[in-house]
Amino acid sequence: MTARSTPRPARPVAAPAPLLHPRNRHQGRYDLTRLVTVHPPLRDYLIRTPAGSDSIDFAAPAAVRELNRALLKADYGIAHWDIPDGYLCPPVPGRVDYLHGLADLLAEDNHGQLLQGPQVRVLDIGTGANLIYPLLGQAEYGWQFVGTDIDAGALASAQANIQANGLQAQIELRQQTARGSIFAGLLQAQERFALTLCNPPFHASAAEAARGSQRKLGNLAGSKPSAAATGKRGAPALNFGGQANELWCTGGEASFLRRMIKESVACREQVLWFSSLVAKSEHLADIHKQLGKAGALQVQQVDMAQGNKRSRFVAWSFHAPAARQAWLAGLA
Repeated sequence: MTARSTPRPARPVAAPAPLLHPRNRHQGRYDLTRLVTVHPPLRDYLIRTPAGSDSIDFAAPAAVRELNRALLKADYGIAHWDIPDGYLCPPVPGRVDYLHGLADLLAEDNHGQLLQGPQVRVLDIGTGANLIYPLLGQAEYGWQFVGTDIDAGALASAQANIQANGLQAQIELRQQTARGSIFAGLLQAQERFALTLCNPPFHASAAEAARGSQRKLGNLAGSKPSAAATGKRGAPALNFGGQANELWCTGGEASFLRRMIKESVACREQVLWFSSLVAKSEHLADIHKQLGKAGALQVQQVDMAQGNKRSRFVAWSFHAPAARQAWLAGLA
């Protein structure tokens, strides 16, 4: 099977996105009736809002996990998805938005045509136990993924999801054993990737991550977290979970992205577009400065939104437009 182009129009990458991407399946409110029909265990987590409509308790980790299972099964044909307790449980709509934005990025270099198929190879840095980007990217675009992580336990969970869904030929996992390194030691000499993506740890310490979780739970639950979202001794749980390396690293997001940009120079000939989510807008100026110093020939900042949450990703390439077009033409 080869990469194939489809004549759907691509969204201009440089334009800010006030709402979810137009190709995102999750516009508007969740159809909980449909989701419960596809995934009956979700019914146990339905709550009634003051306005009289059905919802789930987004502050409760178990409810968020069952919602993800329902969405993945109903909209992406992913029959089995599980993560160990305490690992990051990512919101599906925002994650798939990142993938749609990257698909548009490739389309700009491919005469506006979206690229699908396994010859579009993608490197997911920090794939986690949830494996969310490879699962969604394979379902939406048929891309082939290599997912990496430093956590052997996370990779074991990710591998179980791969095998349960019969995706061994589409998704490969590699452990990064060199702590402090991002790309070094992961790429084989002759392999090339059209894209890399990453959701970096954005806190600088465990204490900062805990404070962030408390703020988020307060926003979700109003004045205080629900009982389902409260852990031992009344301490707030993480509604979306997260291990230490998923949530924080020394220096936080800014330091991580500086290292990523620096390391990307060494493997620039093997990657068409590098990219990463950027959680904190105050880091953008330094990111663009570092990319200029690194010699990136093209930089794209793509804004995203889900409800009141604003996010963005930054992508950069060391290849001129003609070279990028030639790269993608070689995938046909």
